[in-house]
Parts: sequence; structure tokens; C-alpha cells
Amino acid sequence: MKFTHVAAVSLAIGSAIALTACSSSTTPNTKPEPSTASVSYEIDPTLTGTITAGGSSAQANAQAAWTAAFNARAKGVTINYDKSQGSGGGVTNFTAGSYDFAGSDSPLKPEQVTAAEAVCGTDGAIDLPVYLDGVAVIYNLPGVTDLKLSSETIAKIFSLKITTWDDAAIKAENPDATLPSTPITTVTRSDGSGTTTNFTNFLSQTSPSIWTYTPGNTWPVAGSSAQQGGSGVVNTVKAGTGTIGYADHSAIGDVTAAAIKAGSSKDYVEFSAKGASNAFALAATAAPTTVEGDLSKKLDYTKINDKSAYPIPLLSYLIVCKTFESADQAKLTKAYASYIASDEGQAVANKNAGSAPLPTDALQEIQKSLALIK
Repeated sequence: MKFTHVAAVSLAIGSAIALTACSSSTTPNTKPEPSTASVSYEIDPTLTGTITAGGSSAQANAQAAWTAAFNARAKGVTINYDKSQGSGGGVTNFTAGSYDFAGSDSPLKPEQVTAAEAVCGTDGAIDLPVYLDGVAVIYNLPGVTDLKLSSETIAKIFSLKITTWDDAAIKAENPDATLPSTPITTVTRSDGSGTTTNFTNFLSQTSPSIWTYTPGNTWPVAGSSAQQGGSGVVNTVKAGTGTIGYADHSAIGDVTAAAIKAGSSKDYVEFSAKGASNAFALAATAAPTTVEGDLSKKLDYTKINDKSAYPIPLLSYLIVCKTFESADQAKLTKAYASYIASDEGQAVANKNAGSAPLPTDALQEIQKSLALIK
């Protein structure tokens, strides 16, 4: 099978690719607490080489932590993960042959499955769900620190049907808050974003009569403050007044996030790793592509009606070819992915990025798919 992913290959963006460990503002903790999961992986200290990858900015802090932990035992390995591309850019560069794997907050679309065959050969590429977190709805409204929002109200805000903070719909959900007449500024992604895909899927499924736009990785509503990357959204919300946006929870720092109403229940739920895990258990079902070993999932947000589950989970993938041109590159990339999909790898991401460890059965499925890579 033909495969043209070579670490030395680079596009014009290549100079912008930064070592993953530099993408986190803190030094990753490479010694997590012992996990009760039963999926282990031992890193081979003799491994050498370079992995070139990029995509999902939601994965950035986890990738930084995974890189640091992997490099602590495999010192001859360099892992370059470029978060600036977003999920859309990651998939584009992967199908162009410049990445050993892509990070994406949504699995490959049918046309991308076909495009991947140009670099992966007829064995194709597989989607491996390795990172579970949540989409946070973040805001900056002086004097308001415990905002509660339902899907319907969020959909009205982001479709610009609600334009001021003292709107009756927001007041009804926050009777104890002093809401000013400040105009609302929505802050969204300007780049192709898997976080946008997750967020618009949530709105489309849970408030279809209000959010009538087709879900996808491109923001569909004109009139927002469009920013590059998750960090662009977070920084703009933080710097503004009356701003509201969406971002992966691991990236929001000290920006305030709203509690989200859990479907048909009366409860408003703040993000937690446990809440994301519970949401995954309720909402995720298999939706594989035609490629053997693919582990794409579909999230049914309408099934999340319990106060123990965070209403907007985000599931992010590694996308990787099953067949490499270079056996050494296949071994190296497979080793890194296998570590990510281990109990320790998931614990490292939880400790350093606040993500939710995937359940043991999901990790075991990923390891079986990784065994197909050659």
C-alpha cells in the first residue's frame, strides 16, 4: 500500500509547528495517580524519530502532557503537534500527506475518507476517539458569576435572536442575578473547528426549532466576533464586556463558564470530568466509516437529561493511516497513539488538561484498532 506521510515533509506552515510541550502554559505532570483501568502500555525507551502532526486545539493541553510523559522515557523521540490549524486544518494537512496523524474533534466525513486513500492507500484511515472533554459556554459579564442557560436560550443568543443580557429568557433562568442591559457580543471560531461541529450538533439536536442551521465545522451565523482557534475565542471573551463564546473546557483558564440545563430535567450542570464520562455513557453510539477498525462515534445530545451528566460533551479523535510507507514511522506513531489510549495516558490528560478518562472498554477497542496499523 502506498503511504506518503514522512516526518521530514512540510508545507509552508511547517515553520509554525511548535513542539507540543510548549503549547501548555504549565509544566505537565508526568506522574499521574495510579489508574484502576486495565489497559496498560510500556513505552520503549529505545524509540527514535519524529512525529509530525496537528489539528484540534481542544487537544492541545492533552497533547502537551502526552508528549512530555512520552519523552520522559523515549528521549530520542520528537513530537511536533501544531494546534494552530484547528481540526479542519489538521484533516486537510493529513489528507495532503504532511502529518503522521491529525487531531480532530469530529471524525472523517465520507469525502474525507475517500481523500485519505490518496495517502493511506486502499487500507484507508481510521478515527480513534482518544480525548473526552466538554464544550464550555464562557462569558464575561461583570457582577454575574453563576449564569445558568438552557439549550433554547443558548440557541437564541448565538443565532442573534437575543441581543441584550437583560432579555426575559435569560432573566427567567437566572431570577437571582442582576442582569444589565449590556449588549451581547457572541464570539465564535473563524477557522474550521471540530469544537464548532460539536457545539452546533448540540444546538441542532436539542433546539431544532430555534437552531435551524446545518451542523458543521464552519460557524453559520454572520455578525459574531470571529476568532482564530480556541485560544482566540477565550482571549476575546476575557478581554470584552458582555461577551459570550464557546471553547473546549480545558482551554478556558479563569474565564467563567455557564451551567447548562440538562435537557428535559430541571437541573443546570457545571462541567466536570465525571459529568463528561456520564454523558459519554448516555449519548455515544458506534457510527464507523467503511474502513475496518474505524471507531467513529455519534453523540445523541437529546439523551443527556440527567444532573450527573454534562450536557455538551466533546469527543476528539486521532486520525491515522492503517498502512505507512515506512515501517519505522508506523511503529513510532503507533507507539505514541497506544500510549495515549492507555490507562496512564488518559490519567495524564485528566491531571493536566482536566479531560475525562475514557472507559476501559473504549480503550480496549482502540488498542485492537491500533494493532491493524503496519
